[in-house]
Amino acid sequence: MLGMASLSQLPPDTLPEVCFAGRSNVGKSSLINALTGHNGLARTSDTPGRTQEINFFSLDGIMQLADLPGYGYARAPKDQVARWTRLIKSYLRGRSNLRRVMLLIDSRHGIKSTDGEIMSMLDAAAVNYQVILTKTDKLRPTELEAVLAKTKLDLAKHVAAHPVILCTSSAKTTGLDDVRAEIAALSRF
Repeated sequence: MLGMASLSQLPPDTLPEVCFAGRSNVGKSSLINALTGHNGLARTSDTPGRTQEINFFSLDGIMQLADLPGYGYARAPKDQVARWTRLIKSYLRGRSNLRRVMLLIDSRHGIKSTDGEIMSMLDAAAVNYQVILTKTDKLRPTELEAVLAKTKLDLAKHVAAHPVILCTSSAKTTGLDDVRAEIAALSRF
């Protein structure tokens, strides 16, 4: 639909909305492409910080998806990264039609301090979020079980966290149906 670099460019808040948030290079755009079956829909890159606006996608006029710029490390000037971070936080605090934040966490690294800061901000703003572990194909099953157990313990400390953790791999298409089902359930007001 559109990319926006300031809150004044937000599309109308008439449809339910789900956004994808996470650190730079966690796989937000890859997951959106895998979920929709359109490889070039959301721009992907190996360079952290490639997504520089909040990009909105329409799902047949039923709901909207938003792909947020990554927070944390990015190959961009610090003032630009600070501007993205302010934009993300303002969007997350004030979007009335936002049904859930899909908070992507790289399963190889688990929840980092920057993720914890966003989670605390979402808790304080009473914005519901759900953790999606990405790149799970890179872990052995026992490693994934350990990351999942630690993530569950961490989430128990956060009041706005949705209790169900989803495990995905965009490369192997693992867990995509689970994410689609969660999004479909949120499409109703």
